[in-house]
Amino acid sequence: MKKEHLDDTSLSEVHHSVDTTTPKKKWRKLFSFLGPAYLVSVGYMDPGNWATDIAGGSKYGYALIWVLLMSNLMALLLQGLSARLGIVRGRDLAQANRETYPKYINFILYLLAEIAIAACDLAEVLGMAIGIQLLTGLPLIWGVSITVLDTFLLLYLQKAGIKKMEAFIIALVAIISLAFLAQIILAKPDVTEVVKGFVPSLPDKYALYIAISIIGATVMPHNLYLHSALVQSRKISRTDAGIKQALKFNRVDTTIALNLAFFVNAGILVLAGTVFYNSGNADVAGIKEAHQLLPSFLGNTAPILFAIALIAAGQSSTVTGTLAGQIIMEGYLSLRINPWLRRLITRLVAIAPALIVILLYGESKVEWLLLLSQVILSLQLGFAIIPLIYFVSNKEKMGKFAINNTTKVAACLIATVLVSLNIKLLADEFLPFFNEPALLPKILIIAGALFFGSILLYIIIFPFLKIKQTQHTSIEIHDAAVELPPLQIPVYNKIVVALDFKKDDHKIISFALGQANKSTTIILIHVVESASANLHGTDSDDHETKKDAAQLAHYQQQLQAQGYNVTTDLGFKNRVKEIVRLVELNDADLLVIGAHGHSGVKDILYGETVNAVRHELKIPVLVVTL
Repeated sequence: MKKEHLDDTSLSEVHHSVDTTTPKKKWRKLFSFLGPAYLVSVGYMDPGNWATDIAGGSKYGYALIWVLLMSNLMALLLQGLSARLGIVRGRDLAQANRETYPKYINFILYLLAEIAIAACDLAEVLGMAIGIQLLTGLPLIWGVSITVLDTFLLLYLQKAGIKKMEAFIIALVAIISLAFLAQIILAKPDVTEVVKGFVPSLPDKYALYIAISIIGATVMPHNLYLHSALVQSRKISRTDAGIKQALKFNRVDTTIALNLAFFVNAGILVLAGTVFYNSGNADVAGIKEAHQLLPSFLGNTAPILFAIALIAAGQSSTVTGTLAGQIIMEGYLSLRINPWLRRLITRLVAIAPALIVILLYGESKVEWLLLLSQVILSLQLGFAIIPLIYFVSNKEKMGKFAINNTTKVAACLIATVLVSLNIKLLADEFLPFFNEPALLPKILIIAGALFFGSILLYIIIFPFLKIKQTQHTSIEIHDAAVELPPLQIPVYNKIVVALDFKKDDHKIISFALGQANKSTTIILIHVVESASANLHGTDSDDHETKKDAAQLAHYQQQLQAQGYNVTTDLGFKNRVKEIVRLVELNDADLLVIGAHGHSGVKDILYGETVNAVRHELKIPVLVVTL
């Protein structure tokens, strides 16, 4: 895992992969923009939302449905700002932070963002495991363990392209929506009573905890990073008219997707309120309890629909959580690792606390862990929202697309409400410790409050500080024309050509010759990976080694007959290490290597040779797609 120079684009593998600039009818143009917000919306209906919605509905009926509506309105505004940042400046939130704040502040923001990702993934792990248990009866600890396998699904989706990934997510969202629509029809809630729930009220102190959990589960910080990157998968016209059109269509995309998420969350809360609260089962505080009691009220079909929807919710949100993790790591650290490895690390980090809690305290504490994960998410919000508001209101960077004063005031009000609620929650949770005689908890609480409070304060006052920024400036809407310096065309004296002895060898050799001149030496190499080669290395003398050496010699003779200066060399054992060794041994100026387009599991089976080699070399690498 090494640091590498990135190409300065967010999610580079899908950046501008959907072209919206070609002439189309208006409705087709709109459809070309639809998609990113649906990937974002699944984070608003993940298992963490289920836990908070069920807890709120079963204990308080419809009284907290106004919190869902408020959260949805907050999300609509904030996700709109996130999309605006990505569309106008061509930067995701992590990149914008890295280019603006000092390094130590960015590192803290990165750690907080990673904590948010872990908390989100924890909810998804637990939700999927519970769904599997409810559907199959498998013990929860095994359900948690097998969620590691979805790493391979994500890998496949990323290889398939952004539009197919969006289609997969939309299909899962449809499953969730239809499952709850069917359950709501079976439950037959009193519409008049539901409407009364839109009047703001907090019945008691615990309702505040549930309300903040709902907000944390709905307005999720990692979604702000995600949306600012996903909108850049659309290639748009960089004119004022093109940017304005992109903002308009993405507003439509966000409104449809997030309102759909609101109806799903409202459906869960209304279902819990109708089935449990109205029947005197106000103590139903979790997903498993809800599933067990559903047959008594709605029949045997409801639990199956419930479990299927839960698995769909967990699986869909796990994809977007991983993408957000990739964006955060690349944006803050300029560090890129293989998506499947990133997914595996994220999933293992989430599994660890789940397994520990189950092993130490049993399955009864899982619902508490779900609620806690959502509160953690809520506590991270200020550190993501405040920089976002600053960036999109900066007229120097956003130009005419900076938000107006009304939007800015509304966004600041949302940030104030969220931060205030979080401070209130923390005070309620930690003040009782000061009544205890132990000194250490008091010191830790005060130190933590001062540290994170100072970071938050710095982020808030940063726009008003007259500090010379040492970081490089961000992309402007219209980059100034740059005069090119005198260009030096490279001349390659030694070109190494890595061959696999497949039918496309001639393509690799052709591209190598295209970079050569009359004095260039072409070095043909091949790595022998037979059992004998792995055991004996350069002393290998088996049939495959002799055959490979003969094949290289055959290529050499043909090219020499055409007037090229050609030598050959064999490597043994490890493909990546040997290619690097032979390049360095021959003091080559350029490596030409083929990429066979392996996808999915094949990447793991055959290895990603090209990337691994490229990271080890300091010379140019020409990759020929075969």
